[in-house]
Amino acid sequence: MRRYKKSVLLPLILFLYTTVMAVYFLPRNSEISSTEKWLTVAGSYVIIALLWFVLRKKEQLAERRDNELKRLEKEKLEKEK
Repeated sequence: MRRYKKSVLLPLILFLYTTVMAVYFLPRNSEISSTEKWLTVAGSYVIIALLWFVLRKKEQLAERRDNELKRLEKEKLEKEK
C-alpha cells in the first residue's frame, strides 16, 4: 500500500469535500446572493491551497532536519573510528 504525504492527502480530501458540498448545497440556498456563494467557495479553495503550502513546507523542513541529523551521526561515527 502506498503511503501518501499529509500535505497531499488532507488538502485533497478537503477539496473534494468542499466541491461536493458546493455542488449539492449552493443551488438549493436562496438566502444569500450568488456573489456571496461563489466568494465563500473561492475563499475555501484559497484556505485549502494555503494549508497545502504550509504542510508542504513543514514536511520539507522536517526532511532537511532528518537529513542533517543523519549527516551529523555519520560524521560522528567516522570520527570515532
